[in-house]
Amino acid sequence: MKTVLIANRKGGCGKTTIAVTLAAALADGGWQVALADADPQKSALRWLRRRPAGAAPIRALDWTGAGALGSGTKGADWVIVDAPGSIYEDDAAALVAEARAVVVPVLPSFFDADATRRFLKEIAGIKRIRKGKAGVELVANRVRPRGRDAARLAAFAGQIGQAPVAEISERVAYGDLAELGLTVFDRPQRVYAPMRAQWTPLLGALTS
Repeated sequence: MKTVLIANRKGGCGKTTIAVTLAAALADGGWQVALADADPQKSALRWLRRRPAGAAPIRALDWTGAGALGSGTKGADWVIVDAPGSIYEDDAAALVAEARAVVVPVLPSFFDADATRRFLKEIAGIKRIRKGKAGVELVANRVRPRGRDAARLAAFAGQIGQAPVAEISERVAYGDLAELGLTVFDRPQRVYAPMRAQWTPLLGALTS
């Protein structure tokens, strides 16, 4: 079983969208996938309740209660964890202890980049990450195809010495499909192919 934690202490970075899309992508690939929601808002669980019966199955795990962390994973190939929005050092250590990788979404803005830089510095001291047992992958989220986003991301990567493994464009399709409990990996139409392709580097990094 491989556990992937989607985390960033900066709210509004698209953490749940990354979590549900990654879960759907892996489920579409034929793996047994569980989506664990550790965020008290339970957005990922609400998304799963909207998911239609014909879509690739994803098991729902509620990790918001006391003692729930790590429960219900038996038989899963992958567990994708949507971490709390306001994550602190102790909480991060407990969640990272379960993880093979930590995926950190970041938006191309000064405030998001600054908060993400501090978050990365905080979790770098966690034993599992420090010893290389859990990798950290950055994902640039809601990147606009035009404008200054590319320059901001390049500057951020230079500051921290790590470039995002994937850049996910800002598209209304993500929100529209989320209302139906779906993602771009649940739609085979050609129009979604470029969006699915943007996830290939992240999937490759996690499955290699």
